Parts: sequence; structure tokens; C-alpha cells
Amino acid sequence: MARFVLVPGGWHGGWAFDAVGQVLRGAGHDVQALTLSGLGDDRPAHGALNLATHIGEVVEALAAGDAPSVLVGHSYAGMVITGAADRLPSRVDTIVYADAYVPAHGESLWSLTSQSYRDRFIAGVAADGLNCAAPGHLDQRCRPHPIATFLQAVTLTGDWRQVRHKVYVAALGWEGSPFLALYERLRRDPAWETHGLDCAHDIPRLAPEAFGKILLSGVP
Repeated sequence: MARFVLVPGGWHGGWAFDAVGQVLRGAGHDVQALTLSGLGDDRPAHGALNLATHIGEVVEALAAGDAPSVLVGHSYAGMVITGAADRLPSRVDTIVYADAYVPAHGESLWSLTSQSYRDRFIAGVAADGLNCAAPGHLDQRCRPHPIATFLQAVTLTGDWRQVRHKVYVAALGWEGSPFLALYERLRRDPAWETHGLDCAHDIPRLAPEAFGKILLSGVP
């Protein structure tokens, strides 16, 4: 039995992985879908949350497992899982990026993303300067996202590259993706396994069966 730690993208909670979790649990595996601080119903009314906060929460989840986990991150969570795997590479058997950012030391989501997303963040944070409102087309369960998590640069030693199995899953069915150049680069890197799915950005919710099949392909 494998253990999966699932980390959702911006504005989303662990519920974003409900359908994928059903696929994984149906195959007999343990699943922990995280809701990071500030993104649940108990969202604190302050701006003290940053990327380091979220990385620390994933580190705690990895450390609590009995064996190394399959660590999965969607979109923004690529920043988080990279930071967590860098701190505890021995607790990660496989790291999976679902249409997600893969940062180097000193990069932030802000520095990696496209100008259209930066414009969206600026507009979304105008109300209080702390939390970026969820885009209107997203699920009503989405919550305002602490803007500091998008702005803070990640601190990495490079130890995350020790993870045995690195997987990138790209969503190929939407316009304006900031991830396509990354996907094409990783396709040429023998250290990575890559997959492309014909769906829009929200892979866990739009292609749960296909995504679940990819996740299961790397575990006994």
C-alpha cells in the first residue's frame, strides 16, 4: 500500500482531490489531501501566511507517515511540494507535478508565471492587500489566497532532486498556459517522466481517472 499526499493549487482546498482520492483509495492506497492554512473555512483574518508556512505544513505531513510518500502538487502547489521535498527528500518516493510550477532556488510563483496571471493577482488583492480573491469561474468552495505565498521566493538546497521518481503531467487543452515551455523542456530530460492530458488546467477535477491512472502506474 502506497501513501499519497495531495496538495491543491491556488484558492483550492483538499476537496479538489476528491475524485482522484476515490480512484487511489479504490486501488487500496492511503490518501491525505491537504487544505493549506488560509484556504479552509477557518481562514485567519490576517496576512501572516506565506510560502514557508505552506511548505512547513507539507513537511509535517510527510514526517508523519510510516514510509516515504507519493507527493503530488497541482499548479501553485508545485512551489510547495518542491520546498517540502527539498527539506525531507528521504520521505518522498515519488514527486508529481500536475500542471504545476517547478522552481529553482530564489524563484517565486510571481517570477515564474505569466503577465496575465500577475495582472489577475494584482486585481484580486486590491480589496485588502493581503488575500487574492478567487477568480469568478472557480468552484464556490474556493477561498481568497494569501498573496504572500505567491510572492515569497523559495529557498532550496537542491536536495529535492534526490527524489527517486519525478513526474510531470501537463494539461494541453487550454490557452494561455504558463507551463508548456516547462513541459517541453522536461520531456527532453531523462530524469523525468512526462505525460500530457487533453484537458484544461484543473487536472485533478477534469481528468481524475486519467490522472489517477498515471499516479497508480508508479506504485506496486
